[in-house]
Amino acid sequence: MSISDKLRAMREEKAAANLEAGKKFLAENAQREGVVSLDSGLQYEILVEGTGPKPGPTSSVTCHYHGTLPNGTVFDSSVRRGQPATFPLNRVIKGWTEALQLMPTGSKWRLYLPPHLAYGEQQVSAEIGPNSTLVFEVELLGVA
Repeated sequence: MSISDKLRAMREEKAAANLEAGKKFLAENAQREGVVSLDSGLQYEILVEGTGPKPGPTSSVTCHYHGTLPNGTVFDSSVRRGQPATFPLNRVIKGWTEALQLMPTGSKWRLYLPPHLAYGEQQVSAEIGPNSTLVFEVELLGVA
């Protein structure tokens, strides 16, 4: 077996393990009070309900966010950087595009994204492996 075959096998094994762990986490999470589960697989809970306008699919949004794996490992955080992020909703992962259109400005939600609404089978970083389930706290500060 070549090195590339071994690496591919290791990656596939990790992807399968991440997928199973994510399915288990989301199944248990769906039973928690306050967690809303949508047909797409997106789960969310409302931490603060805003009253402002909701963004559309191509709106630019300004958010503070804190992204973790289900085990609490932080992979990205505008909160830690002290600088909110602004981006068009049609240029982010599917789970964000879907969830943020449901959020009134001023809201803070916790999002639970299965792999197909996040980065799928891609190895994105040292923390975000293939088929990773992601958790984000997102505060929608503004819509343009």
